[in-house]
Amino acid sequence: MQQRHRPVGFVLTALAAGVLLLFVASCCLGRYPVPLDQIVSILLSGLGLSVEKTWSNAMEATVLRIRLPRIALSCLVGCSLSTAGAAYQGIFQNPMASPDLLGASSGAAFGAALAILLGAGMSLVTASAFFFSLLTVALVMLVSLRAPGRRVVSLILGGVMVSSLFSAGTSYIKLVADPGSQLPEITYWLMGSLSGTSAQSIRFACVPMALGILPLLLLRWRLNLLTLGDDEARALGVHAGRLRLAVVLCSTLITAASVSVSGLIGWVGLVVPHLARKLVGSDYRALLPCSMLMGAGFLLLVDDMSRSLLQTEIPIGILTAFIGAPFFSSI
Repeated sequence: MQQRHRPVGFVLTALAAGVLLLFVASCCLGRYPVPLDQIVSILLSGLGLSVEKTWSNAMEATVLRIRLPRIALSCLVGCSLSTAGAAYQGIFQNPMASPDLLGASSGAAFGAALAILLGAGMSLVTASAFFFSLLTVALVMLVSLRAPGRRVVSLILGGVMVSSLFSAGTSYIKLVADPGSQLPEITYWLMGSLSGTSAQSIRFACVPMALGILPLLLLRWRLNLLTLGDDEARALGVHAGRLRLAVVLCSTLITAASVSVSGLIGWVGLVVPHLARKLVGSDYRALLPCSMLMGAGFLLLVDDMSRSLLQTEIPIGILTAFIGAPFFSSI
């Protein structure tokens, strides 16, 4: 019996409203208490609306300079990782595909660890992670071009090979790093965290994320054809090879931008698209925007937990694994 799904418009509207409510509620969480009505007034004032000031400068600085950048970045990263995961699962026709399938995360980890080893500042660490993430996928694509056999299989095998090489490089950097200062910093980055997020991090990530997500949204109806196979897609007038290349490039771009500013955060791009399929089905015209909204809300909720459950912040990559694995087992 064919599974029935809820109306797409209703689902997307409900998800958007849920993310918005969670966004506002997240601004209330923190060690420094700020009432909800003050939160709303501060946010409206930040948007340029004329609101009578009834809050202190400390409240405004806490909300706009500390909490708001982190909350915004968690939404962006969650949206990007879930979008990349959904796109990869479509073009590779593999339900186990995730944003790190082609080694983008391994390359970013190596780049960040190398920058930390060399004593670079946080901005250079982010830039190095972004560069090596793109470099890794470029090497994977170069290997796949020279490998015999099916292109899809060659990409996956190339991703496993190159990812293993960069993972070995990261392990060696951890071996030679200073155990008193550099090694803890590398380890913490690899666990994933959004602490210390600034407006500069958002500006760095926004452009590549937008350049990757917008083409995927425009091409989402074509992703349905790739699920039919290359021959069927070609018969319908779609060049499967070019479309797959475009999707890989866009997905790599948003994955690299996400990992470079947040560290390694797993399971989001694997679990969220499957949950979205439960709501709207496998049609990418609805699946992609649904995955984006669910990913933003999911990572925002997990980040709220990471900074609220204990006195010390829990790295977000640990929580996504604890939450994602049981969810995935029930899908």
